[in-house]
Amino acid sequence: MGSRDLRRIYAIDPENWTLLEEKEAPGIPWAAVTTNGEVRFTIGEGADDDRYVYRYTAEAGFSKMFACPEFTGSYLSFDGRNLYLSQWYKHRILKFDANGKVIDQIVIGAEICGHTFAEGSLYVLRGQEQPNEDWQIARLNPQDETPEVKDVAVVPFACRSLTFDGELFWSNYRAKDTIISFALPN
Repeated sequence: MGSRDLRRIYAIDPENWTLLEEKEAPGIPWAAVTTNGEVRFTIGEGADDDRYVYRYTAEAGFSKMFACPEFTGSYLSFDGRNLYLSQWYKHRILKFDANGKVIDQIVIGAEICGHTFAEGSLYVLRGQEQPNEDWQIARLNPQDETPEVKDVAVVPFACRSLTFDGELFWSNYRAKDTIISFALPN
């Protein structure tokens, strides 16, 4: 978990929600995802908040991997092989190879405030922040040549970030300063 304001990351024990470790980030930590034993972060640097993808391991700490295209990007997901990065205002998710080269683009059609893989599909929090935090969860198959983005649920709160633990989805309800878990309707 990360704090934009404090520029810190935190390892949390998922069983009892206690702090295991705290580290200073090399900039503003915007998002994180685990990738085969490592963690990837989107980090904002400098006065313009230029965005970069970093690798993090407990042994080596942070190391810069590559700049986000046009220095913009926020949320991350991982399909077991490739890293995906969303660009909120460009309404798209980019797929990267292991060297940080963009190999695909998925047009989402709305602002993106989180995404995660679950049971072979990519789930995306999409909608608009202004004026009233209007968000939905959409599902798509990223393997399709032109993925069809289908809304599957309305999110009734100002959400940020999305993850899946194998059973439940989780998102941050920022106005209430809390984390919410939920299942999607069948």
